[in-house]
Amino acid sequence: MALRKAGSVLVIFLWSVAVVLGQDGWSVTYTTQSICALKGSTVKLTCSYSYPRGHKFTSTFWFTKMETEDIGQDPEHAGRLEYHGNKKKDCTLRITDLRESDSATYWFRLLTDQEGGIYTGKLGMTLSVTGLQVKVTGGNQDKTLTCSTTCTLTDNPTYIWYKNGQHLDESTSPQYKDPVSSNYDDSYSCAVKGHEDLRSPAVCVQGQRCSRVTYTKRRICVLKGSTVDISCIYVGYYYTTSSFWFRSDKSTPEDLTRDPENTGRVEYTGTYEGPFTLRITDLREEDSAEYRFTFKTNYFEWGHSFPGTTLSVIGLQVKVTPAAEGQKTLTCSTTCTLTDNPNPTYIWYKNGQRLDEPATQQYSSNTLVVLGHYADSYSCTVEHHEDLHSPAVYAPKNTSVSVSPSGEIVEGSSVTLTCSSDANPPVDKYTWYKKNGASLTGSEKTFLITNINSEDSGEYYCEAESIYGSLNSSSVSVNIQYGPKNTSVSVSPSGGIVEGGSVTLTCSSDANPPVDKYTWYKKNVTSPKASGQSYSITNISSEDRGEYYCEAQNGRGSMNSTALMIIVADGPKNTSVSVSPSGGIVEDSSVTLTCSSDANPPVDKYTWYKKNVTSPKASGQSYSITNISSEDRGEYYCEAHNGRGSMNSTALMIIVAEKQTSVITAAVGIIVVVLGVILASCLSGLMWFRKKVSETTSDTRHTADNGQGDSSPVYDNISGMAMTSTAEQTAATVNQDDVHYASVHFSRSKNQEVPLYSTVQLCKPRKQEEDVQYDAVKFNCPSAANRPTAAQAAEDSSEIYSRVNKPRRPEHNKPRTKRT
Repeated sequence: MALRKAGSVLVIFLWSVAVVLGQDGWSVTYTTQSICALKGSTVKLTCSYSYPRGHKFTSTFWFTKMETEDIGQDPEHAGRLEYHGNKKKDCTLRITDLRESDSATYWFRLLTDQEGGIYTGKLGMTLSVTGLQVKVTGGNQDKTLTCSTTCTLTDNPTYIWYKNGQHLDESTSPQYKDPVSSNYDDSYSCAVKGHEDLRSPAVCVQGQRCSRVTYTKRRICVLKGSTVDISCIYVGYYYTTSSFWFRSDKSTPEDLTRDPENTGRVEYTGTYEGPFTLRITDLREEDSAEYRFTFKTNYFEWGHSFPGTTLSVIGLQVKVTPAAEGQKTLTCSTTCTLTDNPNPTYIWYKNGQRLDEPATQQYSSNTLVVLGHYADSYSCTVEHHEDLHSPAVYAPKNTSVSVSPSGEIVEGSSVTLTCSSDANPPVDKYTWYKKNGASLTGSEKTFLITNINSEDSGEYYCEAESIYGSLNSSSVSVNIQYGPKNTSVSVSPSGGIVEGGSVTLTCSSDANPPVDKYTWYKKNVTSPKASGQSYSITNISSEDRGEYYCEAQNGRGSMNSTALMIIVADGPKNTSVSVSPSGGIVEDSSVTLTCSSDANPPVDKYTWYKKNVTSPKASGQSYSITNISSEDRGEYYCEAHNGRGSMNSTALMIIVAEKQTSVITAAVGIIVVVLGVILASCLSGLMWFRKKVSETTSDTRHTADNGQGDSSPVYDNISGMAMTSTAEQTAATVNQDDVHYASVHFSRSKNQEVPLYSTVQLCKPRKQEEDVQYDAVKFNCPSAANRPTAAQAAEDSSEIYSRVNKPRRPEHNKPRTKRT
């Protein structure tokens, strides 16, 4: 008594503190002050709370007794309480399978980490639990029926009436609207809509012998695999002819014993006016249903709409919740309270081995705290049902990845990866990875790659994670087929390529399947050069220079590489000299010689030489001679040089013409030329005549060395200079066999600087024997003081042609010359 009084004082103190603290931010607000609920139903006690800033709550709970004990610790509420609130302001409590003993006043308590930080709602919430009863009032002929409760039900319920097990009417009034007769055979019952299974017991309107069915239990919760007995007591005013059990979810009542699915599992026991029992063995989850009983007499059949007994077949489950770091809390639970064992003793198993040997309190509770050894599995059961284990909980295992489509994957298509894992509780999170890469976007069981390309090739794996643990799968390869890409050509050696050496070109390409054919091409050349991944060129020359490329091909396509330039290093070639101006070269004028040469690397040094002169004349690609004089005449050539060698050009003869003094001199020169041409024509005619005479006297003669004659020009050089002797001219001609002449110039006057003729072309001879060539003709007319006498002129007239080249003949075939 003293303890109870102390408790009351303590609560009053807390209420007084709550009022004061409430002004500073403390509060607990209940949605309603009282609730009236049906026995066997479920109720929610709803409230909200708040607390001042700076506080942090440590725990919340509901209590009903003055000692402020958490009702969650009361064995009578085990398995029937659920806190639906959150950690902010909701404090809703849910109670299932209400019993009359649950009627009480409930308070909510909040505890924080601050001193004095305790608060309890001021008034609390009163819960009343009631059952339904039918009260019969009135006389013998007119009876009134009332569906009564011990408290007024919340939410203005709708009442349902049954007569002899058959649905009659619905009304918001607890009284049946029509008068009832005093038939001894009739019975009545009521229920509340939404809680039809919580109907009142059936009552007789007249006497106690009316037809009725009374079920022993309205709800039964049993374990899957166990056996259940569902029983009732039935009374008939007349003799019973048949009776059976049926499921209410069937469209028409069917005797359970005739259902093939129940063969060997269903049987009836009991008699009339005694418990008539339905026994079902080896219970399955699909056996969960409402079971009703019906019977027949010669004049009567019990209605089919009267609620019966609701059977729930459940299995034990282990729930996993996080505990301290590295730990998990396992809870063995059911979805409803076991009817035959509301407060069971729990038994735990680790990897199939029982943990309560020796028995301890830890292993008889419905909770078990375990370390994070996720390789272990745990299960539970209850005493007297040791063979009915819960499914074991374990971290994900057998995690694997499958690929669809499973065949060839072509670039541009779509691929779906699926992660599969065996886990209990089931996997709630998937994470995808690409090997040697970061995690991929996506946390679903499947991972879709659209418009897939070669960059997506690789190995993929997933991580399957449940609240109990996680496990990675082994990797699976995604092999994407595509045509050649990134095709390129490399060369070896990579340095300079020297003429005469060897070079190897190699073609590289990214392709899947690998490239099966390589073809080599040279730019601007139609036909292929070679095939194979490598192409070798031996004894390379300048003709091999150019751009080369390859074509890579597989079953998915082909691709050409970019062209690679092959440059062959060699010494100068085709070295030659050109002159500017290309016409006559006159004293005091200027001339430029230019050296050209084909070389790789390019010529880096040009040197100029004059024939028969030891030292070089100049350097550079061009050589210019200004104010040219007769002393500059001669043969010039150049030397081209690079890192690979050097080469001389052929010599170019530079002939310098003197300036003409007057127009008269030029005219005299023209006359001399004309006379020379006439004289040459006469001489040619004479020679032709002599030749014809010789041919007629010896028709059978043949030239023995017909092909051995001198094919060089008949006249290499003719220089008609007045003051030059024939011998000197002949000597000059002999020494100038290989000399090139840039021009032929006839000079008459010092005042005439432009050559009259820059080129002389001779007509082709008509006959082989007349093969006479004239390379150059130059006539210089001396001044009057230096002109030769007439005798000298006649004497020198034969020197107009200094050399005649004719085919040789054998001595014995020489024609006889007739002297005159």
